Amino acid sequence: MTSTILVTGGTGTLGRLLAPMLQEAGCAVRVLSRGGHGPEKGIEYVTGDVSTGEGLQAAVDGVETIVHCAGSAKGDEVKARNLVEAAARAGAPHVVYISVVGVDRVPVVSAVDRAMFGYFAAKREAEQIIAESGLPWTTLRATQFHDWIWLTLGLMAKLPVLMTWGGVRFQPVDTGEVAARLAELALDKPAGLVPDIAGPRVYRMEELARDYLKAAGKRRLILPVRSPGKAASAFRAGANLAPEHAVGHRTWEDFLAEQERPGQ
Repeated sequence: MTSTILVTGGTGTLGRLLAPMLQEAGCAVRVLSRGGHGPEKGIEYVTGDVSTGEGLQAAVDGVETIVHCAGSAKGDEVKARNLVEAAARAGAPHVVYISVVGVDRVPVVSAVDRAMFGYFAAKREAEQIIAESGLPWTTLRATQFHDWIWLTLGLMAKLPVLMTWGGVRFQPVDTGEVAARLAELALDKPAGLVPDIAGPRVYRMEELARDYLKAAGKRRLILPVRSPGKAASAFRAGANLAPEHAVGHRTWEDFLAEQERPGQ
Protein backbone atom coordinates (compact mmCIF):
# COMPACT_ATOMS: atom_id res chain seq x y z
CA MET A 1 0.00 0.00 0.00
CA THR A 2 1.12 3.57 -0.65
CA SER A 3 2.17 5.26 2.58
CA THR A 4 0.73 8.66 3.45
CA ILE A 5 3.11 11.40 4.57
CA LEU A 6 1.97 14.67 6.12
CA VAL A 7 4.14 17.73 5.55
CA THR A 8 3.58 20.67 7.88
CA GLY A 9 4.73 23.95 6.43
CA GLY A 10 4.31 22.35 3.03
CA THR A 11 3.74 25.68 1.27
CA GLY A 12 6.86 27.30 2.75
CA THR A 13 10.39 27.63 1.42
CA LEU A 14 11.41 24.08 2.37
CA GLY A 15 8.08 22.26 2.30
CA ARG A 16 7.14 23.27 -1.23
CA LEU A 17 10.30 21.57 -2.49
CA LEU A 18 9.91 18.53 -0.26
CA ALA A 19 6.30 17.62 -1.07
CA PRO A 20 6.90 16.90 -4.81
CA MET A 21 9.99 14.83 -3.94
CA LEU A 22 7.94 12.60 -1.66
CA GLN A 23 5.23 12.28 -4.28
CA GLU A 24 7.78 11.28 -6.91
CA ALA A 25 9.01 8.62 -4.50
CA GLY A 26 5.55 7.04 -4.62
CA CYS A 27 4.05 8.43 -1.42
CA ALA A 28 0.60 9.87 -0.94
CA VAL A 29 1.38 13.40 0.21
CA ARG A 30 -0.82 15.49 2.48
CA VAL A 31 0.12 19.12 3.11
CA LEU A 32 -1.04 21.09 6.13
CA SER A 33 -1.84 24.69 5.25
CA ARG A 34 -3.41 27.48 7.28
CA GLY A 35 -5.24 28.82 4.24
CA GLY A 36 -7.66 27.04 1.94
CA HIS A 37 -5.91 25.23 -0.89
CA GLY A 38 -7.37 22.83 -3.43
CA PRO A 39 -5.67 19.62 -4.62
CA GLU A 40 -2.62 20.28 -6.76
CA LYS A 41 -0.77 17.75 -8.92
CA GLY A 42 -2.07 14.90 -6.82
CA ILE A 43 -1.08 16.46 -3.48
CA GLU A 44 -3.85 16.66 -0.87
CA TYR A 45 -4.10 19.91 1.09
CA VAL A 46 -5.76 20.07 4.50
CA THR A 47 -6.50 23.16 6.55
CA GLY A 48 -4.99 23.41 10.00
CA ASP A 49 -2.66 25.36 12.24
CA VAL A 50 0.13 23.84 14.35
CA SER A 51 0.29 27.07 16.37
CA THR A 52 -3.22 26.59 17.75
CA GLY A 53 -3.81 22.90 17.11
CA GLU A 54 -6.86 23.68 14.99
CA GLY A 55 -7.46 21.01 12.34
CA LEU A 56 -4.42 18.97 13.41
CA GLN A 57 -6.26 15.82 14.43
CA ALA A 58 -7.89 15.38 11.05
CA ALA A 59 -4.56 16.17 9.36
CA VAL A 60 -2.58 13.47 11.21
CA ASP A 61 -5.18 10.72 11.13
CA GLY A 62 -4.09 7.83 8.90
CA VAL A 63 -0.56 9.05 8.19
CA GLU A 64 2.51 6.88 8.67
CA THR A 65 5.03 9.73 8.69
CA ILE A 66 4.96 13.44 9.53
CA VAL A 67 7.66 15.78 8.27
CA HIS A 68 7.47 18.85 10.46
CA CYS A 69 8.73 21.85 8.47
CA ALA A 70 6.40 24.51 9.88
CA GLY A 71 8.61 26.99 11.67
CA SER A 72 8.71 30.68 12.48
CA ALA A 73 10.71 33.27 14.38
CA LYS A 74 9.13 32.17 17.64
CA GLY A 75 6.77 29.58 19.06
CA ASP A 76 8.30 26.44 17.54
CA GLU A 77 8.07 24.63 20.88
CA VAL A 78 4.29 25.27 20.95
CA LYS A 79 3.92 23.94 17.42
CA ALA A 80 5.88 20.80 18.26
CA ARG A 81 3.82 20.11 21.38
CA ASN A 82 0.52 20.53 19.54
CA LEU A 83 1.72 18.26 16.75
CA VAL A 84 2.99 15.38 18.88
CA GLU A 85 -0.12 15.43 21.07
CA ALA A 86 -2.34 15.08 18.00
CA ALA A 87 0.00 12.47 16.48
CA ALA A 88 0.00 10.38 19.67
CA ARG A 89 -3.78 10.24 19.61
CA ALA A 90 -3.64 9.06 15.99
CA GLY A 91 -1.24 6.17 16.66
CA ALA A 92 2.51 6.25 16.37
CA PRO A 93 3.60 7.99 13.16
CA HIS A 94 7.27 8.64 12.51
CA VAL A 95 7.97 12.34 13.14
CA VAL A 96 10.79 13.85 11.08
CA TYR A 97 11.84 17.28 12.30
CA ILE A 98 14.04 19.94 10.71
CA SER A 99 16.06 21.87 13.26
CA VAL A 100 19.06 24.18 13.11
CA VAL A 101 22.77 23.63 13.69
CA GLY A 102 23.87 25.12 16.99
CA VAL A 103 20.70 24.74 19.06
CA ASP A 104 22.69 22.74 21.60
CA ARG A 105 25.62 25.19 21.59
CA VAL A 106 23.96 28.63 21.63
CA PRO A 107 23.13 29.60 25.24
CA VAL A 108 19.94 31.64 25.51
CA VAL A 109 19.99 32.79 29.12
CA SER A 110 19.50 36.55 29.22
CA ALA A 111 16.97 39.03 27.86
CA VAL A 112 19.54 40.09 25.26
CA ASP A 113 20.05 36.47 24.22
CA ARG A 114 16.31 35.88 23.94
CA ALA A 115 15.77 39.03 21.90
CA MET A 116 18.29 38.03 19.25
CA PHE A 117 18.50 34.24 19.48
CA GLY A 118 15.25 33.09 21.08
CA TYR A 119 14.61 31.10 17.92
CA PHE A 120 17.44 28.73 18.86
CA ALA A 121 16.00 28.11 22.31
CA ALA A 122 12.57 27.40 20.83
CA LYS A 123 14.01 24.97 18.27
CA ARG A 124 15.96 23.18 20.99
CA GLU A 125 12.84 22.84 23.14
CA ALA A 126 10.90 21.57 20.12
CA GLU A 127 13.61 18.92 19.56
CA GLN A 128 13.24 17.77 23.16
CA ILE A 129 9.45 17.66 22.99
CA ILE A 130 9.60 15.42 19.93
CA ALA A 131 12.35 13.19 21.37
CA GLU A 132 10.44 12.72 24.64
CA SER A 133 7.01 12.25 23.02
CA GLY A 134 7.19 8.45 22.88
CA LEU A 135 6.76 8.62 19.10
CA PRO A 136 9.39 7.30 16.67
CA TRP A 137 11.42 10.30 15.54
CA THR A 138 14.25 11.64 13.43
CA THR A 139 15.78 15.11 13.71
CA LEU A 140 18.00 16.78 11.12
CA ARG A 141 19.85 19.99 11.94
CA ALA A 142 20.77 22.26 9.04
CA THR A 143 22.75 25.47 8.74
CA GLN A 144 21.00 28.60 7.46
CA PHE A 145 19.49 28.39 3.98
CA HIS A 146 20.74 30.57 1.12
CA ASP A 147 17.16 31.88 0.90
CA TRP A 148 17.25 32.98 4.55
CA ILE A 149 20.56 34.80 4.08
CA TRP A 150 19.16 36.60 1.02
CA LEU A 151 15.95 37.59 2.81
CA THR A 152 17.72 38.71 5.99
CA LEU A 153 20.25 40.85 4.14
CA GLY A 154 17.44 42.31 2.06
CA LEU A 155 15.67 43.47 5.21
CA MET A 156 18.91 44.87 6.64
CA ALA A 157 19.58 46.72 3.37
CA LYS A 158 16.38 48.75 3.72
CA LEU A 159 18.39 51.15 5.90
CA PRO A 160 21.09 53.47 4.51
CA VAL A 161 23.71 51.55 6.49
CA LEU A 162 23.75 47.73 6.40
CA MET A 163 24.79 46.72 9.91
CA THR A 164 26.08 43.16 10.05
CA TRP A 165 26.79 41.01 13.11
CA GLY A 166 30.46 41.64 13.70
CA GLY A 167 32.63 38.52 13.85
CA VAL A 168 29.83 36.18 12.79
CA ARG A 169 30.21 33.63 10.00
CA PHE A 170 27.66 31.53 8.17
CA GLN A 171 27.78 28.26 6.24
CA PRO A 172 24.68 28.56 4.05
CA VAL A 173 23.15 25.44 2.56
CA ASP A 174 20.89 24.88 -0.43
CA THR A 175 17.22 24.46 0.46
CA GLY A 176 16.73 21.82 -2.21
CA GLU A 177 19.58 19.71 -0.84
CA VAL A 178 18.03 19.86 2.63
CA ALA A 179 14.65 18.87 1.18
CA ALA A 180 16.24 15.89 -0.57
CA ARG A 181 17.85 14.74 2.68
CA LEU A 182 14.55 15.11 4.55
CA ALA A 183 12.84 13.01 1.89
CA GLU A 184 15.44 10.26 2.41
CA LEU A 185 14.89 10.36 6.17
CA ALA A 186 11.11 10.32 5.82
CA LEU A 187 11.28 7.19 3.67
CA ASP A 188 13.65 5.46 6.09
CA LYS A 189 13.30 4.12 9.62
CA PRO A 190 13.37 6.45 12.65
CA ALA A 191 16.98 7.33 13.39
CA GLY A 192 16.94 9.87 16.25
CA LEU A 193 19.40 12.73 15.86
CA VAL A 194 21.17 12.28 12.51
CA PRO A 195 24.36 14.01 11.27
CA ASP A 196 24.01 17.70 10.44
CA ILE A 197 23.77 19.04 6.92
CA ALA A 198 25.74 22.17 6.04
CA GLY A 199 26.78 24.12 2.98
CA PRO A 200 30.15 23.70 1.25
CA ARG A 201 31.74 26.98 2.39
CA VAL A 202 31.98 29.27 5.42
CA TYR A 203 31.64 33.03 4.84
CA ARG A 204 32.04 36.09 7.02
CA MET A 205 28.77 37.98 7.19
CA GLU A 206 30.46 41.01 5.61
CA GLU A 207 31.34 38.87 2.58
CA LEU A 208 27.74 37.73 2.24
CA ALA A 209 26.53 41.32 2.54
CA ARG A 210 28.89 42.57 -0.17
CA ASP A 211 27.84 39.77 -2.49
CA TYR A 212 24.18 40.44 -1.78
CA LEU A 213 24.47 44.17 -2.51
CA LYS A 214 26.26 43.50 -5.79
CA ALA A 215 23.68 40.91 -6.88
CA ALA A 216 20.75 43.11 -5.85
CA GLY A 217 22.21 46.23 -7.50
CA LYS A 218 22.30 48.23 -4.26
CA ARG A 219 24.88 50.50 -2.69
CA ARG A 220 25.15 50.56 1.10
CA LEU A 221 27.82 51.19 3.69
CA ILE A 222 28.48 47.90 5.52
CA LEU A 223 29.07 48.38 9.24
CA PRO A 224 29.93 45.35 11.41
CA VAL A 225 28.48 45.71 14.91
CA ARG A 226 29.54 43.44 17.77
CA SER A 227 26.42 42.16 19.54
CA PRO A 228 26.36 41.63 23.32
CA GLY A 229 25.35 38.47 25.18
CA LYS A 230 26.46 34.88 25.56
CA ALA A 231 24.50 33.70 22.52
CA ALA A 232 26.18 36.25 20.25
CA SER A 233 29.56 35.23 21.67
CA ALA A 234 28.79 31.60 20.81
CA PHE A 235 27.90 32.64 17.27
CA ARG A 236 31.21 34.44 16.91
CA ALA A 237 32.91 31.26 18.09
CA GLY A 238 31.18 29.31 15.30
CA ALA A 239 28.40 27.55 17.19
CA ASN A 240 26.18 27.85 14.10
CA LEU A 241 28.72 26.15 11.83
CA ALA A 242 29.29 22.50 10.99
CA PRO A 243 32.48 22.34 8.88
CA GLU A 244 32.77 18.59 9.49
CA HIS A 245 29.37 18.16 7.81
CA ALA A 246 29.91 20.33 4.72
CA VAL A 247 28.01 17.89 2.52
CA GLY A 248 26.10 20.48 0.48
CA HIS A 249 27.27 21.20 -3.05
CA ARG A 250 25.49 24.40 -4.10
CA THR A 251 27.42 27.48 -3.02
CA TRP A 252 26.25 30.98 -2.13
CA GLU A 253 27.73 32.11 -5.46
CA ASP A 254 25.64 29.51 -7.30
CA PHE A 255 22.54 30.75 -5.52
CA LEU A 256 23.26 34.40 -6.33
CA ALA A 257 23.79 33.60 -10.01
CA GLU A 258 20.17 32.48 -10.22
CA GLN A 259 18.61 35.50 -8.53
CA GLU A 260 16.75 37.99 -10.69
CA ARG A 261 18.77 41.13 -11.32
CA PRO A 262 17.24 44.64 -11.14
CA GLY A 263 15.62 45.57 -14.43
CA GLN A 264 15.25 41.97 -15.62
